[in-house]
Amino acid sequence: NRKELLLENIQALLSQTFKNKLDILIIDNASTDGTKESLKDYIQRDEIKYFNTEANLGGAGGFSFGMKIAAEKEYEYVWVMDDDTIPTPSALEVLMKTAESYKGDFGFLSSKVLWKDGSLCNMNKQKINKWKFVRQYDKINAVQYASFVSMFIKTDVIKKIGLPYKEFFIWSDDWEYARRISKKYKCYYLPESVVLHKCVANVGADIITSALDRIDRFKYLYRNDVVLYRQDGVDGFAYLLVRDLFHLLKILVKAENKIEKIKILIKATLEGLSFYPEITYPDVK
Repeated sequence: NRKELLLENIQALLSQTFKNKLDILIIDNASTDGTKESLKDYIQRDEIKYFNTEANLGGAGGFSFGMKIAAEKEYEYVWVMDDDTIPTPSALEVLMKTAESYKGDFGFLSSKVLWKDGSLCNMNKQKINKWKFVRQYDKINAVQYASFVSMFIKTDVIKKIGLPYKEFFIWSDDWEYARRISKKYKCYYLPESVVLHKCVANVGADIITSALDRIDRFKYLYRNDVVLYRQDGVDGFAYLLVRDLFHLLKILVKAENKIEKIKILIKATLEGLSFYPEITYPDVK
């Protein structure tokens, strides 16, 4: 339900300096704001390919749905992003040139993500490992974690490691998927490929400052993060324990509605211990 931003996103994609054919797949998560009608001219001119999920599958389900279609269409690469992502004109050209120069020896490439005021977008900062964010954002970095706000993936990788967990619904689907890839392939952050993320505020997900009527959605974050860090074994669980204890301490010291937030964190984490979604794969030969 952000059709104005989606239209801006499409225009930015159509204006890329990369001149080879670019297919734009729009995955409509059952929007109710007239999105399809606003795309009518693009559809008629065959400038986009439109798909409706017929239900709100959440961000995770939408990405899984779209990447399955893209892999089954046998594209060489899949470039994924949210509808409020506005790529700068050369963003894709940089990704393609890097892919060619690396001769395909990578799992994913990740762009520099800026917020509306030109500062780094806090929710999309890449991580070198679970303990450490990228520090030098003007240099190419090998990374393990990145968001779906401009992730460029080899389709062969999608075929081999499967699709994002649609059961996550929202949150951590991109980080889990990035880590699943980076455990097997080299992955990189590219500062010359730049996109804008026009999210409402330049803050990450934070249960400590969240309003009471918004905290229920954090059950997805804490549940999904158990699956995310489980794949790194002891080191992953050590990180999760330290992180969650830190969040509990911050809730006790800084948050309003302390009891409700602590309950969500603990209950969701316990749910995560028995949450084992299955990896699904695109239907390809």
